[in-house]
Amino acid sequence: MTPLHHKLLMSSYTSGEAKNIPPYPGPNRMRDCYCTVNLDQEEVFRTKIVEKSLCPFYGEDFYCEIPRSFRHLSFYIFDRDVFRRDSSIGKVAVKKEDLQKYHGKDTWFQLQPVSADSEVQGKVHLELRLSEVITDSGVIHNKLATRVLECQGLPIVNGQCDPYAAVSLLGPSRSDAKKTKMKKKTNNPQFDEVFYFEVTRPLSYTRRQFDVEEEDVDKLALRVDLWNGSNLKFGAEFLGGVRVPLRVLGQAGVHDAWYFLQPRENGGKSVKVEELGSLRLNIIYTEDHVFPSEHYNPLRDLLLHSANVEPVSASAAHILGEVCREKQEAAIPLVRLFLHYGKIVPFISAIAHAEVNRTQDPNTIFRGNSLTSKCIDETMKLAGMHYLQVTLKPIIDEICTEHKSCEIDPVKLKESENLETNRENLRQYVDRIFNVITTSGVRCPTVMCDIFFSLRESAATRFQVDQDVRYTAVSSFIFLRFFAPAILSPNLFHLRPHHPDPTTSRTLTLISKTIQTLGSLAKSKSESYMAAFYDYFNEQKYADAVKNFLDLISTSGKWDQKSIETPIMLKEGFMIKRAQGRNRFGMKNFKKRWFRLTNHEFTYHKTKGEGALCSIPIENILAVERLEEESFKMKNMFQVIQPERALYIQANNCVEARDWIDILTKVSQCNRKRLSTYHPSAYLNGHWLCCKLSADTASGCTPCTAGLPANIQLDVDGDRETERIYSLFTTYMTKLTNMQEACGSKSVYDGPEHEEYSSFVIDDPQETFKTLKQIVSAVQTLEQQHTQYKRDKFKKTKIGSQEHPIGDKSFQCYIRQKSESSTYSI
Repeated sequence: MTPLHHKLLMSSYTSGEAKNIPPYPGPNRMRDCYCTVNLDQEEVFRTKIVEKSLCPFYGEDFYCEIPRSFRHLSFYIFDRDVFRRDSSIGKVAVKKEDLQKYHGKDTWFQLQPVSADSEVQGKVHLELRLSEVITDSGVIHNKLATRVLECQGLPIVNGQCDPYAAVSLLGPSRSDAKKTKMKKKTNNPQFDEVFYFEVTRPLSYTRRQFDVEEEDVDKLALRVDLWNGSNLKFGAEFLGGVRVPLRVLGQAGVHDAWYFLQPRENGGKSVKVEELGSLRLNIIYTEDHVFPSEHYNPLRDLLLHSANVEPVSASAAHILGEVCREKQEAAIPLVRLFLHYGKIVPFISAIAHAEVNRTQDPNTIFRGNSLTSKCIDETMKLAGMHYLQVTLKPIIDEICTEHKSCEIDPVKLKESENLETNRENLRQYVDRIFNVITTSGVRCPTVMCDIFFSLRESAATRFQVDQDVRYTAVSSFIFLRFFAPAILSPNLFHLRPHHPDPTTSRTLTLISKTIQTLGSLAKSKSESYMAAFYDYFNEQKYADAVKNFLDLISTSGKWDQKSIETPIMLKEGFMIKRAQGRNRFGMKNFKKRWFRLTNHEFTYHKTKGEGALCSIPIENILAVERLEEESFKMKNMFQVIQPERALYIQANNCVEARDWIDILTKVSQCNRKRLSTYHPSAYLNGHWLCCKLSADTASGCTPCTAGLPANIQLDVDGDRETERIYSLFTTYMTKLTNMQEACGSKSVYDGPEHEEYSSFVIDDPQETFKTLKQIVSAVQTLEQQHTQYKRDKFKKTKIGSQEHPIGDKSFQCYIRQKSESSTYSI
């Protein structure tokens, strides 16, 4: 079996908000709050700041592929004061095993207090052994040997983690404590230290054969606490602990297991939970068990054949869109699957042609949330992300840096602002963005051009009288659903790392509205102050520029975005890098640097704005791959491989590492000398850690991550997407059955449709029924394989292993499992 994949989807059609946040202690009782999304304690997303509110509404959606295992999905509410200092108000932490309880539901969660004692993550490996020792005088003593082997995934506090373990034997009349050595700058410490504790026996105890007495053992427990000793000024910080009752030793007197670290009991402050407020969330979480590729052949072949089915409404892909609650659910895996196999254009062309033929009014073409619209949206997100960055990022960065006031609503105008000055500021920004968009046609990805060509032809054929429909069919996507949303929320399209400040956000809203109106080639019915502003652009040259641009991007596939000449900044930010070759050893070689990527080169600088310390031309990047954590005992590392050496870099979190790998791979994937193999570990101490070869020029030992078509940014796993589609069909099996009944009803009775069946699009009942039968057969076969897999996995699960550490809920299961195994071993 291939590994278990994780996917976390924060719903794109619901929103989050908080209420009853405690007021600020002072005359101004309002707060400026934002919310973060964390995997354990690693922040992966941050919302905008909602100012002056105790019931902030965020209304933001976040989608994230989870690249690692985790224990909690956490949400923190922070308050930013007038000095721009952030303090936590409360948090919601949902255990991974509880996520399914809240799947797809709007849920209000009480905010819980945040304290250092409760911020716990990671696991510890312990080995306990109870043995008897006979002294020279013949007295029998019993000793407990406690071996602290290692920890994994400890939290990093303020950028540092220097952990040590405190080990105590607890009982009614004792509390013996010992400590390990401190391990510097690692959150995966290898201790491997043994501590001995004498377990006193009653004087009457004379049996030579050792036998643990239940009443004695029940009174003793081992306590192991992990501490961070990096902060000498304020003392050690608690990282987590575990309490192990000695009854786990059983008759064998040996216990070897991994434990999840737990919060300290009663360590937090006494706070009334209701005083912290609450947070509304809608979480959609899926875990996919992906089988080897051959298991998916029947369902995958059925899906990929969809573009050739007549009518397309009888195809497997279209049926998926019909039975899913939201079209977006179906669009995401379908688009990825069709992109992976190079069949996205014929599929979208087929479903778009069918939708156009069902549309009666050219003014409403592609305006609904149909499967066609959602599939094109998803394709543009995947294929057009690089195009967006090259086109919009420089001007968006400038707008966010300058902070010019552009408010033109007289009601919202501040006393110190001038309306005409603001209008001129806004007009200049709109003009510049309009120009960069309408002159960017040659960089539009080929796959988008091919889809737009198909939309244009279908619309022009269907509505031959309307001369503008060939433009509006394309502009409804490229302007209304691509450029305008990216301008409005640049952080969601990776154009900015975080939300703009409120003033800049308002400026971007006004620009987005104007670009949307200009791109639609129609007069907008909007607020009077906006209507007056649109008069600036009431010239034929703007309409002509839009039409020329739309003509260009709807000409089928002949533009190459690699023809860009002007250096465009694609991504930048602080990361930690390792020296590239002068010194091979020691943490001193890791330094924080400002990294900058353009379409020409990848550079790093001592700080932002200074000259480059190192420049790597894009054509010299031979591969970009993850670096195994064991190389330097550091998480979130990746390597940029060049002809002579590799540059090792640590990103700030796992999501950011993936973003950098994606975009570096994107800009370099057409290099002629790209590698086919690489070393997943570093070259240290005279050999490669992965394959142990001593030559630093030795060819790689692992195949490089598969490249992607030139205009697709994200890596796509076809088997993973087919598994996702299988899960959707399983979820909506009742609707599949209803659709089969609807086909039968349509075939034999041509009267008014049953209300339950009226929502399905069924153009050919017999062909649709045939496809439905094939879908159900393929899904049932996969369901049987999943059932067998889960059965086998349950049998092999060993509680206390590295993969399944003992937690607060699994301890009793472990005791039961151990007692059963000891019973049957006799």
